[in-house]
Amino acid sequence: MERVLLVDDDVGLCKLLEEYLAPEGFQVDIVHDGKTGKEKACEGDYGLVVLDVMLPGENGFEVLRHIRARRDLPVVMLTARGDEVDRIVGLEMGADDYLPKPFNPRELVARIRAVLRRTRQEGKGERLPKTAKIIKVGDVEMDTGTCVVLRSGKKITLTSVEFRLLEVLLRNAGQLVSREELMQAVLGRSLSPFDRSIDVHVSKLRKKLGYKVSGMERIKAIRSVGYLYTLTSV
Repeated sequence: MERVLLVDDDVGLCKLLEEYLAPEGFQVDIVHDGKTGKEKACEGDYGLVVLDVMLPGENGFEVLRHIRARRDLPVVMLTARGDEVDRIVGLEMGADDYLPKPFNPRELVARIRAVLRRTRQEGKGERLPKTAKIIKVGDVEMDTGTCVVLRSGKKITLTSVEFRLLEVLLRNAGQLVSREELMQAVLGRSLSPFDRSIDVHVSKLRKKLGYKVSGMERIKAIRSVGYLYTLTSV
């Protein structure tokens, strides 16, 4: 069974989710405060953490920051319905996905499975059907076998989501990739109205790689459609 850590101060919700997740093949450990949550996340043998933003003591962002400084552990954040700022901040800090409350437990299961599936595929180097392990476009070189990305010979540290996003864009350099395609390939789900997850991840990727290459915008946004990685020879 996959071990999942659930960090949420809503006792009733935690009990409901535990009862729902157990038959789906998950062993659920529950804690109701941020301090205990971050300790168990960093010390326990968990496959994923479900983390609420609003927690007593240390909030979910502080817990996420602590986890990211120590482990590359998948994290799905729970946020208040309609609170877009929380969702964007969580993604920028390294959350793998988010789910606004209230939600259907089936959707949480689907999100958890998608994140775990993506994580396992990345661990095996099984990201895309195309088989080239070394991808070089302009000043960026990616080794999908070792998960190393270089820009002008210097190693760039990316999260697993950013790595997969960059791989999709590099493999399609010079071509437009729709937001729907990116959502499916990178986050494993369909695009829904007002979902800015991909846009936030692209923004983070731009900051790490540099906004321009050879005097041109590195990753071009095609309004309301998608993104295009600029194809250059340098």
